[in-house]
Amino acid sequence: MVATPERETVQSSAPESASRVAVLLMGYGEVESYADFANYNEQALNLLTAKFAPVPTWIYPPLAKLLAVFDLHEWRHQHNHFISPHNAIFEQQRQGIERHLQERWGDRVKVFKAFNFCAPFLPKQVLAEIKAEGFDKLLIYPLLVVDSIFTSGIAVEQVNKSLATLFEGNEHWIKGLRYIPSFYNQPEYIALMARLVEEKIERDLAVAHLPSQTGIVLMNHGCPHKAKGFTSGIDESQALYERVREQLIYRYPLISVGWLNHQTPLIEWTQPNAMLAAKNLIELGATCVIFMPIGFATENHETLLDVDHIIHDLRRKHPDVTYVQMPCVNDHPDFLKMAAAWANPQIDALFAEETLAVNPALAIAQAQRHAHHPHHHHHGHHHSQGDHPHHHHHHP
Repeated sequence: MVATPERETVQSSAPESASRVAVLLMGYGEVESYADFANYNEQALNLLTAKFAPVPTWIYPPLAKLLAVFDLHEWRHQHNHFISPHNAIFEQQRQGIERHLQERWGDRVKVFKAFNFCAPFLPKQVLAEIKAEGFDKLLIYPLLVVDSIFTSGIAVEQVNKSLATLFEGNEHWIKGLRYIPSFYNQPEYIALMARLVEEKIERDLAVAHLPSQTGIVLMNHGCPHKAKGFTSGIDESQALYERVREQLIYRYPLISVGWLNHQTPLIEWTQPNAMLAAKNLIELGATCVIFMPIGFATENHETLLDVDHIIHDLRRKHPDVTYVQMPCVNDHPDFLKMAAAWANPQIDALFAEETLAVNPALAIAQAQRHAHHPHHHHHGHHHSQGDHPHHHHHHP
């Protein structure tokens, strides 16, 4: 590979050029056969639902099988046997982002993918490989739009579990670690979302529908309202929606958020769901409805099957309306370029920073030490205020 001038300057500013950065791109991953679906559901329930549902864990296996039964008609109805394209698209995203990053950094940076729920790319498997290949710095990069405990939170949870076991000796092999939160507020991403909608309308819909009759449902990842104290991503999703809407509303007044919820029982989900959002727009005079996923970067069974079902049901009730299902950004070249660009400053920092020297064995000793001397350094201040209350009452 030819060294670009850019790269030479980077190397000169990073004396320990022996360091290498592994970028860990994280997604849900999706099972590709129905047979694995109940097992996938069970893992998803364990990691996700446990964070918000008032449900005992013994219920997960039977509940997962039940959910799989409900989903079976979806898999069957869709081209007989639906195979999710999610994993293949995620691999395209990995390759594209790696290509951009290696143009700048060469082989000092490599992009790996990990799936929360799918072997052989589970975080613990991939981190073992990263360690074996001699990487000592890690950039955790959840490639899901909305940063929340349900998406990126799971990513960090799984990485932490793996790093706790993947270590021997008295110094952790991780010498630097950084994280990229969601890109819900990145101007280029917001502009791309709006542009994709506008281009589609101009290309296919503008001939038959006035701008005021053109309904736009901007779809976000559904969030439960109460999540046992975890932040669930509603704020970020809402902010993303408002920003994309702001780009379109002056030309196309009929816009609604549509949440793609997992309608689990007992849980209050974000509203309106995508179905209700579309109905509302039709009631306001929309003669076409365009469904645009903004809260997902990669196609998955929610953006494909769930939206397909919604359109199927709407068509029965409102056959005169035109429905358009837009893809996620997936491996759109502009998206891959911006996603790589968001990683550059963090990689820069990892090369420039002092290396970490962490001995996890000290953590327990430290916790015990702190337990015996709780908040030692604060005591003095409290006493000085508590012991001399009369100081404050000089002028009664």
